[in-house]
Amino acid sequence: MKIHFFPATSRKDMSFRRGVVRQSKFRHVFAQAWKAEHCIDDIRVSRVTWDTSLCAVNPKFIAVIIESGGGGAFLVVPISKAGRIDQSSPTVCGHLAPVLDIQWSPHDDNIIASASEDCTVKVWQIPDGGLTSPMTEAIVTLEGHSKRVGILAWHPTAFNILMTAGCDNVICVWNVGTGELVYQLSDAHPDMIYSVCWNKDGSAVCTVCKDKALRVIDPRRGTVLKVKEKVHDGTRPMRAVFLSDGKILTTGFSRMSERQMALWDPKDLSEPMAVQEMDTSNGVLLPFYDPDTNMVYLCGKGDCTIRYFEVTDESPYVHFLSLYSSKEPQRGAGFLSKRGVDVNKCEIARFYKLHERKVEPISMTVPRKSDLFQGDLYPDTAGSEPALLADEWIAGQDAPPLLVSLSGGYAAPQSKHREILKSKPKLAPQDSGNASPSNAAAPTSHSAEEEVPRVNTRETDGNAERPKREEDLLNELLAEMKALRAVVLAQSQRIELLERQLARIEDGDV
Repeated sequence: MKIHFFPATSRKDMSFRRGVVRQSKFRHVFAQAWKAEHCIDDIRVSRVTWDTSLCAVNPKFIAVIIESGGGGAFLVVPISKAGRIDQSSPTVCGHLAPVLDIQWSPHDDNIIASASEDCTVKVWQIPDGGLTSPMTEAIVTLEGHSKRVGILAWHPTAFNILMTAGCDNVICVWNVGTGELVYQLSDAHPDMIYSVCWNKDGSAVCTVCKDKALRVIDPRRGTVLKVKEKVHDGTRPMRAVFLSDGKILTTGFSRMSERQMALWDPKDLSEPMAVQEMDTSNGVLLPFYDPDTNMVYLCGKGDCTIRYFEVTDESPYVHFLSLYSSKEPQRGAGFLSKRGVDVNKCEIARFYKLHERKVEPISMTVPRKSDLFQGDLYPDTAGSEPALLADEWIAGQDAPPLLVSLSGGYAAPQSKHREILKSKPKLAPQDSGNASPSNAAAPTSHSAEEEVPRVNTRETDGNAERPKREEDLLNELLAEMKALRAVVLAQSQRIELLERQLARIEDGDV
């Protein structure tokens, strides 16, 4: 793959920087497809020509837009589902025309919105165990567009606020809790809207339109704050996403039909901060942004590759990391929120690639030798708790996302003495919040193995001396575990130091 950088600085400066080895913990991220037995088979993925991802994923469910005769439907299955999907499996099938877009609510993993060619948006509540019968009745139906609706975007921090955009060139903002249309922008776009995206706190949105312009809009005041004409010169569809620092990343086509990615600073839209040209494929590049790692993944419909980049404050600002390549083209892709990744395996992102009749998970992993929770890979991330209620946001309030730690999702490696650990429920709370492998090491003590039966006889023996012996034993075990934990932490720091030294040697810095 041939890649060219055109940052705002000179090309001469760019070529000089290419020769400098850049330090980044994501330089060695690698992608790996899951084994066939973990894929979902026999799914009739929709053939709709709309440029959408056709898939939405959260920590509970996978939703895929599928082919449906006489209306529109999408399939919802638990995220742990694998194997063949029976053709009689229940679906969400309440639309009268094909479904064009689906999006899970960021604040409730059981709520999903769907947009359709029937000019409506419907909001559904999926039962915890998944569907047991076809779902035809939505909890809310939103009617305000005069043409098909193809774009959905939930507010990142306010509960029950949903933005929709249709082929009538109108953007609507809804309070899903009441079904009320609270804002409507009908004159901001002269042509078809290609994409909309909220910024970090939901105070503004960026849009791209068929007129090739990038707009930054305040949806509550209904005013266009910034406009940049001809973001990309090509006539093919574009996409735009807000980054966590307020910059905007766009994908589109050049005048020569080369696919491009550009980085923009809304404070000065006169020139892009960086432009990167990739290839001459026809597929629209769908950007998936991870605000925790500041990485961008580009999936082209019909491509066999997923490219990933890191955005930094150093020129050329957008750094190509690597790409995942396979033999089969993708019809679409779902991007799992950070709350659902496996922190035990240093998985920083997961895609669900849509084949013609299959869903294939692909994990993005940072290689680490340590078994400890990697705090540098997993900063606090946006949780499911909303920062604002709908009425508060409508009244003019803004708030950043409420963050949660992922360390609670970390589980120490399985111990060889798992059955012994199960027989000591009193010790479990001591380790569960510390994310330390010492719970695997502690049972190696001979005293623990010998004394466990006596600990478990407390409930059946009334001897007054037993509680005293149990307390002494627990104190002894806890002291030993603390000592082991200190050793493990020291060795982990030593391993990280050696890994950094090894990386410098491989990069030729030493």
